[in-house]
Amino acid sequence: MAKLEIENPIVQVNNLKFYYPGNARALHGIDIAFPEKQVTALIGPSGCGKSTLLRCFNRMNDLIDGCRVEGDVIIDGENIYNRNTDIIELRRKVGMVFQKSNPFPKSIYENVIYGLRIAGEKDRSLLDERVETSLKGAALWDEVKERLHESALGLSGGQMQRLCIARAIAVNPKVILMDEPCSALDPKSTARVEDLIGELREDFTIIIVTHNMQQAARVSDNTAFLFEGNLIEYGLTDQLFVKPRNKQTEDYITGRFG
Repeated sequence: MAKLEIENPIVQVNNLKFYYPGNARALHGIDIAFPEKQVTALIGPSGCGKSTLLRCFNRMNDLIDGCRVEGDVIIDGENIYNRNTDIIELRRKVGMVFQKSNPFPKSIYENVIYGLRIAGEKDRSLLDERVETSLKGAALWDEVKERLHESALGLSGGQMQRLCIARAIAVNPKVILMDEPCSALDPKSTARVEDLIGELREDFTIIIVTHNMQQAARVSDNTAFLFEGNLIEYGLTDQLFVKPRNKQTEDYITGRFG
């Protein structure tokens, strides 16, 4: 397996194994590290474990009764599977954007500051500032600045997804996880989100799961290929797509299976 050597990674995964209820193992001893302020894509066929791996980074899998994790996930110097980990603080540090946009049935304004409200922030000027900066960061401000107090459910699909990105960045996370963020969007909205990912890498570490290999090639600095719960190859995106070291990787990216 080709490994990408990374100095001072912001996320370090050591021998990570994940079991679903019934002792069904979904991840088989994953070792991987993610560089700060770069975009890393996780690719592979359906059921290969990429979304399971992604959800290990903010412990979303904890919501599944009977699941079990072995190994270490160290984010910003802390093992997030320690017993004393503050899950709410972890999810402020590690934001997530889901496959299907999931704005709350609240105003655009309240959607953006939801995480800050949960944290107890009441300073109106700070909240106003964070709404503007986050919506600008998500390339949405000019489209919604005149209707901040209208329901977020009135936005288009692409706007909703960018609102979810604004909500994720409003709490200043270290890492943003994106699980197939464009799969439900039209081509124009997809292009806008991809452009946005390119801009966000200046301030955030982004880990994205995608079935779309062309998208992975367009937006990511590094790519990891998973198959049946194993990390098969991990390298610079340009190198992995042009000259993969593993034949299984080559077969996948050339469409021979998957």
